[in-house]
Amino acid sequence: MSLPPLVEPAAELTVDEVRRYSRHLIIPDVGMDGQKRLKNAKVLCVGAGGLGSPALMYLAAAGVGTLGIVEFDEVDESNLQRQIIHSQADIGRSKAESAKDTVLGINPYVTVNLHEERLDSSNVMEIFAEYDLIVDGTDNFATRYLVNDACVLLNKPYVWGSIYRFDGQASVFWSEHGPCYRCLYPEPPPPGMVPSCAEGGVLGVLCASIGSIQVNEAIKLLAGIGDPLVGRLMIYDALEMQYRQVKVRKDPECAVCGENPTVTELIDYEAFCGVVSDEAQEAALGSTITPKQLKEWIDEGENIDLIDVREPNEYEIVSIPGSRLIPKNDFLMGQALQDLPQDKKIVLNCKTGVRSAEVLAVLKSAGFADAVHVGGGVIGWVNQIEPEKPVY
Repeated sequence: MSLPPLVEPAAELTVDEVRRYSRHLIIPDVGMDGQKRLKNAKVLCVGAGGLGSPALMYLAAAGVGTLGIVEFDEVDESNLQRQIIHSQADIGRSKAESAKDTVLGINPYVTVNLHEERLDSSNVMEIFAEYDLIVDGTDNFATRYLVNDACVLLNKPYVWGSIYRFDGQASVFWSEHGPCYRCLYPEPPPPGMVPSCAEGGVLGVLCASIGSIQVNEAIKLLAGIGDPLVGRLMIYDALEMQYRQVKVRKDPECAVCGENPTVTELIDYEAFCGVVSDEAQEAALGSTITPKQLKEWIDEGENIDLIDVREPNEYEIVSIPGSRLIPKNDFLMGQALQDLPQDKKIVLNCKTGVRSAEVLAVLKSAGFADAVHVGGGVIGWVNQIEPEKPVY
């Protein structure tokens, strides 16, 4: 489905800009008119991480006149495997500032606006209102639903991408012309059911594959060329090197863009997505210990069974001394319960404390009333007890 150009063309291109964008200008579908539209466009990237890195760099190279960056985090060494907009020298810097420097290094004719704050219901409408198009590079469900609902309420298109391990997805959501994100995913998955990239990993180059597709779609929308991914979900399997598409239809019962919407204003998206389930929160209440408390128990020879509920490859990177590995899914499937000792206090740990809280809820319901988990997980242990160990 072809759509009209999203923005009007700028008045002119300078001589320097004509030289810079000459390979675009000689493409009949882009030409002078399309490049002027890119120059006049205002595009916001939500996130300057795995997807935001290639997206921002290619948007800048393409000549999008104004780029906004929503990012509140700092550059960490573990980012550099995939977040190519940052370098070793940027570790510890604001990601937004680092991204801006790289963008301007690619194209000094771009205007860069920084929004160094966490995107939430209190600021999203004001920030989004400044831009023609949103590129969503977020990695959590709460922000994805926030971005979607704000774009529907503001009638703005946005280009969505998602990555995990070797798999990627991309689509264009624009409720005026097709479905929105909620038409595809009406409800978020149960808390802890879908691991994040920080838990499950992601192939670094996959970010470039999906991020460049997002920019390709953004250019098509801005210039009014080609057939955008509106109403289509593109699925990419990097291991098998296969692309396939799934049609996505507008849901007349959609809570936000349907015929009788029930979501007419922004909601509490953390609560909606249940970052940690109610059962896990209840189980952890009064049954959470600190890494320092665990260290004291180990030093005093307490009768505990320290269980790491992460995946084997995570356990190989770093673990708490004395812990044994039983992955979370073994508890969820009930396989691990029969092998737990009855004469020891069960102490659970994971990377940050989220997965161990979910397992703790399972143990509590199975009768292990005195089980506890380590708040902050392995990351907390390394930071507080063994800072010489690696983190991931």
